[in-house]
Amino acid sequence: MTHTPPKIKSVITLEDVKRAKDLTEQIYVDDKVKNYIVDIIFASRNPDDYGLKGLKNMISYGASPRATINLTLAAKAYAFLQGRGYVTPEDIKTIGHDVLRHRILITYEAEADSVSSDDIIDKIFGGIEVP
Repeated sequence: MTHTPPKIKSVITLEDVKRAKDLTEQIYVDDKVKNYIVDIIFASRNPDDYGLKGLKNMISYGASPRATINLTLAAKAYAFLQGRGYVTPEDIKTIGHDVLRHRILITYEAEADSVSSDDIIDKIFGGIEVP
């Protein structure tokens, strides 16, 4: 008995994808939001500098400076999907866990205390002033 594969109906074209990519690149990110992103990343590396006492012993490695690029790109894509031409701090918080979860490595002590990288990200978001 042979089965014929189902026919797949195209929903969008390659040109549609390219156009969406070009539009996403044009999404506006205010300097205050850019600085917010930088603060988040540096807070994961030097939490004491941002008044986040107690996090230093929970973070083995913080997010690399490249994370700023990926957080910005993901926020632009999210804003695009929301139909906006600009990124908000709330966009950063919405997609931040997905971007940073694997970039912030926790210590054995944090793991023993059942503290996850998501918990640390929550504390960073809670401790960094939103523009």
